[in-house]
Amino acid sequence: MTFIPVPVIFQPPMAKPTTREVPATSSLRFSPINGVLLAAGLAVIAAGYVLLARGSITAAPLLLVLGYGVLIPLGIIL
Repeated sequence: MTFIPVPVIFQPPMAKPTTREVPATSSLRFSPINGVLLAAGLAVIAAGYVLLARGSITAAPLLLVLGYGVLIPLGIIL
């Protein structure tokens, strides 16, 4: 007995492999000013938590808002 191949009628078409072209330059380029702003943001946040632990109810929240709300976003965006 010989094997007779049965044609596959309902075979889905083969999808062409998609290639994503990666641009030569990235849209996120960090310069030294970004590093300075991020480091300043982390230092201000650390100082805010230290003051918060010591009981400062005025300076600590201001430093935390400055760090989280201003310096860290500027360090990422600029």
